[in-house]
Amino acid sequence: MEMRFSLSLPREALSIPVVRRVVGDALRGLGVTEDCVDDVLVAASEACTNVVQHVRTAGEYQVTGHVDDGACVLKIMDRGRGPRPAPEDRGVLGESGRGLRIMRALVDDLDIDSSPDRGTVVRLRKRLSWRDEALVRRLDNDLVHSAG
Repeated sequence: MEMRFSLSLPREALSIPVVRRVVGDALRGLGVTEDCVDDVLVAASEACTNVVQHVRTAGEYQVTGHVDDGACVLKIMDRGRGPRPAPEDRGVLGESGRGLRIMRALVDDLDIDSSPDRGTVVRLRKRLSWRDEALVRRLDNDLVHSAG
């Protein structure tokens, strides 16, 4: 089973709950466990918050999603320059870069591709865990029974 979606949103704080709602409803509808959905939503919220707070160019940003082969891949794309190197002596409570640490802790892969000409793409990949009654599990069981 494969699912794809694409959103183009204004660079405003009110867009973040929209992303959470669309992504969360899609994953829950497929039967992803609530803990897994929560991890994806927090990571996505952090990436979107970075766009809203730090991108200096006007306009929109895009969020694309792809669920396939037991994983969810989200891409958050903007026209900004990307994360700047942080000074070494921030301390444990330093806020700069905290969102990146949170994202890394919640997803399996985090990639950031940034250039002044193209903007920034944050790619989040999370292996999904499924509820027992998930549509994906039912389809897998039907295939096993019909093949056997």
